[in-house]
Amino acid sequence: MIAFIKPSIKFLTLLMVISITSIKANNTSLIIEQNKTDEQAIVNSYSFNAEPKQRSNFSIAGQTEKVVRGLTIIHFNTAQKFEHRTYDTYVSWKKAEEFVGVIKELQNNNATFMILSHDSAVKQSGKVSSILKKTGLPQLSVIKNRQAYVMHNINGKITETLNDLSVTIKLEIPDDIVDETIYFPRERYEFEPSVDRYIAHAGGEINGTKSTNTKQALDQNYERGFRLFELDIIKTSDDKFVAAHDWNMWSRFTEYKGELPPTHEEFMKHKIYGDYETLDMAGINKWFANHPDATLITDKINKPLDFANKFIDKDRLKMELFNLVSIEEASRNGIEVIISQKPFFALQGDKFNFLEINNIKHIALSRRKIASQKKLLLKLKDKGIKVYVYHVNFDSGKDEKYVQEYEIGLVYGMYADKWVFDIKEEAISGNVFVD
Repeated sequence: MIAFIKPSIKFLTLLMVISITSIKANNTSLIIEQNKTDEQAIVNSYSFNAEPKQRSNFSIAGQTEKVVRGLTIIHFNTAQKFEHRTYDTYVSWKKAEEFVGVIKELQNNNATFMILSHDSAVKQSGKVSSILKKTGLPQLSVIKNRQAYVMHNINGKITETLNDLSVTIKLEIPDDIVDETIYFPRERYEFEPSVDRYIAHAGGEINGTKSTNTKQALDQNYERGFRLFELDIIKTSDDKFVAAHDWNMWSRFTEYKGELPPTHEEFMKHKIYGDYETLDMAGINKWFANHPDATLITDKINKPLDFANKFIDKDRLKMELFNLVSIEEASRNGIEVIISQKPFFALQGDKFNFLEINNIKHIALSRRKIASQKKLLLKLKDKGIKVYVYHVNFDSGKDEKYVQEYEIGLVYGMYADKWVFDIKEEAISGNVFVD
């Protein structure tokens, strides 16, 4: 039996029935909050019209996930363990059918789950709206284009919230949820282990500190197993290349109080946290000369010829570049390019033709793009284009181990802060990439 209760944000307890609480739409963002606990879910649904523009997301058990357009189902195995999948019901009635099929299965199994929308779940009207009525959820059945929506059945009670702009729900997850059923098996992609899948981000982490771009970071992470090293390359006030993420970060790391950017001489006087040696062009060249199996990956710098002519070995240099002029200049001069995300997606016409003409075999993308670009990533893989993802460790729970287990194989490699990979010692020392 289903009892329909008039719109209210109060949580009502009904015996022997499942209650449905509906909170209807208006043009004011809506926030609903229960008592805060350690086992809490925070769900943010943003419609197309929400300002500022942002991705809908949820946080459960310390893990935050951003979602893409459509309707996302979150199924709880326990209060700490969950799975989720997004269906782009806006463009596909077939996806709407799949979505409804899973909802019915969850309902029949008395599973604990949530639903949230992002951007738009339906178009103006039509087949998708008719399909969503099959869920038996009153507010989802009447959801309109560009509305925010959150539903949950925590504690056996269905609560729906619909709003023109945004919905934020904060609620306690009961600790007695036990459900071993898996509705969304995680995809895993086969790949052969290889040390060249892993780039030490900004030299790699050293003693818990990231983005130092220092000699000690290179030393330590070389010993751990990395052979590809990214350094952020910027210029001092007197036009010298040095390794630093940006001048504000460098000044915090060194407690430098002078004018920014500093001169080359001033830069070399200061150590990161008083311990770690900064690197100028001479220091970079010396380190790579002493490590002939290491390759430099550059970031920030967008002057390929200027930098490459100062680096010790062009054959061990890959430069991430950020506009088509720089990319084409590098290509003409035999400098290996990693095309950055922005210019890659801005390419007009046949992207693959551009990559082929300019002999580009590497792309740097945010791992946040993976969910929405799987078809493209598979095509890039088929074409032999190696995609390296950054933003590892930027989202809760999305660390090196997560990327290694669930995303490597779809993408080729990652910019990693820490070495956590099981690569045979002889493969690293000999720079031979084996199974």
